[in-house]
Amino acid sequence: MNGSSPEIQAVDLFSGPGGLTLGMKAAGITPLCSVELRPDAVATYKSHTPDCDHYCRDIREVDLKKYRGAAALLYGGPPCQPFSTGGLRKGSKDTRDMLPAFLAAVETVVPDAVVMENVPGLIVQSRIHYLHDALASLRRMGYLPSWRILNASHYGVPQNRRRLFVVALKTRVFCFPKPTHGPDASLPLVPTSAVVSLTAPLGNPPDCPVVYAKYPDLRPSPYAGQVYNGGGRPIDLAKPCHTILASAGGHKTHWVDTQSVATAYHKHLTEGGEPWKGTVPGARRLTLEESALIQTFPRSLKFAGPRSSQYKQVGDAVPPLLAEHLARAIVRQMQGENPDAATHLPSVERPQLLWQS
Repeated sequence: MNGSSPEIQAVDLFSGPGGLTLGMKAAGITPLCSVELRPDAVATYKSHTPDCDHYCRDIREVDLKKYRGAAALLYGGPPCQPFSTGGLRKGSKDTRDMLPAFLAAVETVVPDAVVMENVPGLIVQSRIHYLHDALASLRRMGYLPSWRILNASHYGVPQNRRRLFVVALKTRVFCFPKPTHGPDASLPLVPTSAVVSLTAPLGNPPDCPVVYAKYPDLRPSPYAGQVYNGGGRPIDLAKPCHTILASAGGHKTHWVDTQSVATAYHKHLTEGGEPWKGTVPGARRLTLEESALIQTFPRSLKFAGPRSSQYKQVGDAVPPLLAEHLARAIVRQMQGENPDAATHLPSVERPQLLWQS
């Protein structure tokens, strides 16, 4: 924190490798503990935040009473599979639904502020009642919750990544930070080319060839639709990347189109041409290191575990740069400052233009 501002201590739940925490720490928030079930993610978290209590177990088995009165903030992202458009979408009937455990932790710790991150699928009409129930629970506990879908690209992250954030304070309704990049801001969106080279990969790409789909599903953009087998899509390096997936590392890894095949093939299909066959020439998948930079993790951070686990950690995480923007707004408003007051520039290692054209 700056000057004489008091330190804010926090409890971090479903912490993963610590994307949220890296942003929180940059804003002056110190985690007292982290709770995460996956050992590899815990090891990654410990590498950048060793000085807190680490619980590598089910949150329902962790007694958080010791942090009551000490932690002014509780934050985390309960597992999103029950509500993800990419999952089975069973909602509250899904055994992976950890939102009740998250709310129980809030009731135990009684922090001054709560932050919950989740997937946008939670506000779809058939499931938004579940979000409303969670907001009602927070109100019963004395909080004033508000929520918004934030796109990470609007805060300087070179990635179109939309996530739901709920912020609940006890003293006021939280005002979300205004976008710093994009059409409603003074700065342009950060392109993927800020951290990814067209020809010189950082690290080793997965050995998963990109193959033309037998029955392509054409969309208006050459970089959208199911035109190639697998979930990975070609990247327009002049724009923010598609959302980095937790299932990346194989055929769901987005790829760099080094020979500009995507635009030519899209034109060919649009004009009624027959689908091409075989492997896409010059297509290379994003490396783990590139994926982490797109997420705005520090270049120096090493992810623990096998490659598949590392990709999952990166794809599951909240971009640290987005987390810092949110955290700085939370700190200001917890301290009673005007929500529209000038903020300090983020200090999280943000995208740099690593490659010269």
